[in-house]
Amino acid sequence: MPFETPDNPGTQLSSVAQTWTRMKHWLGSPSPYLNLLGLCGFVAVWYVTTEVFNLPLFNKLPGPKATFTEWLSADPLYGISFYTMEYYQHIGISTWRVFQAFMLATALGVPIGLFMGWKATFKDYTFPLLEVLRPIPMLAWVPLSILMWPGREASIIFLTFLGSFFATVLNTLLGVESIDEAYFRAAASLGASEKQIFYKVIVPGSLPFIFTGLQISMGYAWFSLVAGEMLAGEFGLGYLIWNSYTLVQYPVIIIAMITLGVIGSLSSLIIRLVGDKLMQWKVREVA
Repeated sequence: MPFETPDNPGTQLSSVAQTWTRMKHWLGSPSPYLNLLGLCGFVAVWYVTTEVFNLPLFNKLPGPKATFTEWLSADPLYGISFYTMEYYQHIGISTWRVFQAFMLATALGVPIGLFMGWKATFKDYTFPLLEVLRPIPMLAWVPLSILMWPGREASIIFLTFLGSFFATVLNTLLGVESIDEAYFRAAASLGASEKQIFYKVIVPGSLPFIFTGLQISMGYAWFSLVAGEMLAGEFGLGYLIWNSYTLVQYPVIIIAMITLGVIGSLSSLIIRLVGDKLMQWKVREVA
C-alpha cells in the first residue's frame, strides 16, 4: 500500500521505492561503515594473534593470509576454493537441506504456535511436552534420528528441522500473547466470529514476532545442520569442516566456517526483507 512520506506528504511511494529510500538512508548513516570497521578489526586481531605474535592458543590455527590464499587460488592446495566445483557442491547440498528443514519447521511451527496462543486448552496439552523436548541437545538426537529415518539424508534434515522448529513455535506463541486484549474485545464487540478474530487479529498481530522467530530459527537450522552433517553426512559444509579436520586441512575449516556465516546472514536478510514486504504497516510505523 502506498504511503505519504513526512518530508513530502504529497508523494506516494511504492514498496520498491520505500526499500530504496531506506537503503539510501542506511548508507548515509554511520552503521554500514561501523559494520565494515568491525569486520576489519576482527580480521586484524586474527592476523595479529596467528601470524604476528603466534600466541600459544592460536599457533595451530591458519591465519587470514593462508586462508584467503587457499580460498582465492585457481589451483588450491587442498582442492577447495572459489574456482572448484566441489566447493559449490557442498554449499548447494547444505542450502537445500536447510531450505527443506526450514520450510517444514515453518509450516508446522507457525500454526502450532498460533493455536497455542489462541486456545488455552491446546497450550495446556502441548506446552509441557515442548518444554521437555526443547532443552535436549541436538547431538543427543543423532542416534535416534539415524534409527528412525532410513538413509542419512532424512536424518540430517530431521535434526535440522528440530533446531528450527522449537524457535519458530515459541516466538509465534509469544507473538500471540503480546497482542493487546483490547483488540480482541473490540473485534468481539463488532460481531467478529472466532475465525475472523483469528485471521484479522491474531495472525496480523503476531507477524512481527513470527518473522523475528523465523530469523532465529534460520540460525538454529544452520547450527543443527552442521552437527548432523559432521556425524552422519557425506557432503555439505558441516561434513567439509569435520573431514578437513581429520585430514589436517585447517585452512579449509576456516573457509567452510566463513561460508556458513555468510550464507546464514544472507538467509536471515531474505527473511527480513520478506517480513518487511508483508508488514508494510509496521515499516511505516517505524518510519
